[in-house]
Amino acid sequence: MAATDGEGDAWIRRLGPGAPGAARVVAFPHAGGSANVYLPLARSLSPEMDVFAVQYPGRQDRMAEQLIDNVPELAQQVFRRLVSWTRSPLVLFGHSMGATVAFEVARRLEQFGSVPLVGLVVSGRRAPTIQRDDEDVHRRDDSELVAEIRTLNGTDPAFLEDEELLRMILPVVRNDYRAIETYRYQSGPRLSCPLTALLGDADPKAGIDEAMGWRDHTTGAFHFLSYPGGHFYLNDRIDAVGRQIASLAVAGQPVTGQPAQGR
Repeated sequence: MAATDGEGDAWIRRLGPGAPGAARVVAFPHAGGSANVYLPLARSLSPEMDVFAVQYPGRQDRMAEQLIDNVPELAQQVFRRLVSWTRSPLVLFGHSMGATVAFEVARRLEQFGSVPLVGLVVSGRRAPTIQRDDEDVHRRDDSELVAEIRTLNGTDPAFLEDEELLRMILPVVRNDYRAIETYRYQSGPRLSCPLTALLGDADPKAGIDEAMGWRDHTTGAFHFLSYPGGHFYLNDRIDAVGRQIASLAVAGQPVTGQPAQGR
C-alpha cells in the first residue's frame, strides 16, 4: 500500500531504506526543489532511518501535473498519504518553504492522533506567524526572480545561464514562492511533539529571533541551533542536520550542536 510503505506513490519517494523497524523521516523540499535534493540526507541517515522525501507536482517526473500554489493543499495531500503510517516513529523535516509545509502536516497528524510523530525539524524558515513586508517575489519579472535565486546561493550558477532550463524551472519557482508568500497561519492547538529549529547564521530569509519564534508552536521540547552559512547552509552540513533528525527519532531530544550566539 503506497500510503504505508512509500512505494508507488507519486507524492512520497523512498530515498534510503532503513533497517527493519527503523524510524522514518519524511523530508519536504524548498521552493522550486524536488525530492532528489535530499539524496545526500538519505546517504547520511540510511540505514539508521528509513528516509523518504516529498515530490511536489509539476517537476521532474511529475512535470505534466498541475502545480499547487497553496501550502494548505500541499499539506493536505501529504497528510492523506502519511495518515496510515502507524507502525514506526516518524520525524518530519522541512527546509525553507518545506518547513512550513511540514509544520502544517504535523498539525494535521497530531489532530488525527494515530501516527507516532516524535519530532519536527524546521530549517531556514521563520516561524509561521511572522510575515515580512517584502514577500512579493512571486510577482516580480523573470530577471528579478533569477536574481533572487542567485542571491540565495543554492543553485548551480550554470543552470541560471541556461535559457531552456530556466523556461522549465522558473514557473515552478514562481509557483512555490506564491504558495509560501500567500500562506497565512490559521490559529489552532500547538503541537505537542518536540520541535527543533535550524538556521544558517547569515540567512537573509530568517533571522535568529524569527526562527526562535517556532518555540511558540509546540508544548513539547524546543531547541534552536545555528550553523555558519546562508540560506542553504545545510548543503555543507547535511551530516549535522541528519544527526538532529536522528536524535529526535531516538529520544525526542536533539544532540548538542552550535547554539545561536547569545542564546
